[in-house]
Amino acid sequence: MNIYERNSEILFLYDAKMTNPNGDPDDENKPRMDYEKEVNLVSDVRLKRYIRDYLESKGYEIFVAKVDGQVVDATERLQRLLGREKLAALSQEDLGVILSRLIDVRLFGATMPIKAQEEGARGASSTFTGPVQFTWGYSLNKVELVRSNSITSTFAGRGGEGKGEYGTFGKDWRLYYSFLAFYGIVSGYRARYTRLTFDDVALLDEALWNAIPVIASTRSKVGQKPRLLLRVEYRDAYTFLGDLRGKVRISPEEGLRDIADF
Repeated sequence: MNIYERNSEILFLYDAKMTNPNGDPDDENKPRMDYEKEVNLVSDVRLKRYIRDYLESKGYEIFVAKVDGQVVDATERLQRLLGREKLAALSQEDLGVILSRLIDVRLFGATMPIKAQEEGARGASSTFTGPVQFTWGYSLNKVELVRSNSITSTFAGRGGEGKGEYGTFGKDWRLYYSFLAFYGIVSGYRARYTRLTFDDVALLDEALWNAIPVIASTRSKVGQKPRLLLRVEYRDAYTFLGDLRGKVRISPEEGLRDIADF
């Protein structure tokens, strides 16, 4: 097994035009924002979801996924993966099977809680710390919400004589333009514990570049495009330079509507 025993640092830039890159469910699903700085934010969870969905579409097994189209908890996911009707704890052999089959665990790690099988018994848990981690992404430009955000839908309904129409109103929050930057790391030290391989890291590169245009195809996500992917690979598992986004600037930073504006 060709374990990835080196450090890497990742700079990933992409833009989003007339879209909602990452809605905030606590704020009417508006794009996540630092309102004081007028900066768009995208969580690492959103980026990892794109990567997981892309890898799953390519036929790779992942842990954080529906099973037969159904949402299941971690215990049931593990039971089905390992072919067990009951599961009280994970053996070393089980852990080996999990790491060999689930690429997202090798990349990002996972916490795997196991429910108690009997009343009064205690459950168990296993945790893998992933060698691949990302910060939250942020826009390098100041962003603006699209000023018109109301949408309407009309449905057939019942009027006074049994026929008619009724409408519903909703909000469709989008940004005019956001040029987003993510920083990530691959830890050679952590890689040995999840058995991350060089092939896995190559798949990560592929997924980062292809996932957004392939997977982000819902109505509010269309309009995003990768612009730069840089992965700096070191010779050892101890070297890091730090957040590469500090080396990137765009000018101008305000009033942007397209990549051609800077």
